[in-house]
Amino acid sequence: MSHETIYKSLYIQARGVLKKELLAHLRAKRTIRRSRHASLKRDGLGQIRDAVSISERPAEVADRAVPGHWEGDLISGARGSHVVTLVERQSRYVILAKVANKQTATVVSALIGQARKLPADLCRSLTWDRGKELVDHWRFTLATDVEVYFCDPHSPWQRGTNENANRLLRHGIDLSIFSQAQLSTIARQLNERPRKTLNYQTPADTFAQSVASIG
Repeated sequence: MSHETIYKSLYIQARGVLKKELLAHLRAKRTIRRSRHASLKRDGLGQIRDAVSISERPAEVADRAVPGHWEGDLISGARGSHVVTLVERQSRYVILAKVANKQTATVVSALIGQARKLPADLCRSLTWDRGKELVDHWRFTLATDVEVYFCDPHSPWQRGTNENANRLLRHGIDLSIFSQAQLSTIARQLNERPRKTLNYQTPADTFAQSVASIG
C-alpha cells in the first residue's frame, strides 16, 4: 500500500465525525488531499477565462443540419512541431495549418487567417477542447465574429469529427518537416476520400455544394 493511498483514506474519513480530530494530526490542515502530480490546471479548470461551454452550443451544430460549424485541435509532433487541424462538421472538410509554436497568440492568429479565407456563412462556430492554446479565444471571436465553444474537461469525444480526422493523420511524426504546401496536399487527399457517412461523396464535393448554395 502506497503512502498516497493511506493519505486518501485519511481524507475520506475526515469528511465524517473524526474530521477535526484527524486534521489536528495532519501537518497540512487541508480538507482535500491532492497528489503532488495533480493540479487544477490539469483538470482543465481555471485555464480559459470566459469560456462558453459546449452545452450552450446551438442545436443546429449538433444535428449537422447547417454547414459552417467547425471543430478544431492542435496536434503536436516530434521536436516541438505543431499543426492546427480544422474539420467542418457537416461535410467533414479538413483544413491543416502549420504553426511555429503552440503559444496562444500564434494559434489564434492562424485560426483568424483560416477563418477569413472562408465565406461568413461557412464559418459560424468553432468547437475546441480545453487546451491553453486558445486562452485568447476572445481575440479570435472579435476578429471573425465566430463564437468559440469549449468541450468539457477530458471529453475529446465531444469533438469527435475532429478526432476522427486526426486519427487519419500520422501521429508522432516530425510535423516540422512539412511545409504549408505539403500540409495542404495532405488535407486535399483527405478531402478527396469518399466517406460512407456522406453517402460515398467526398468532403470536397460536399463542401463545394455548401459553397454553391450560399453563392
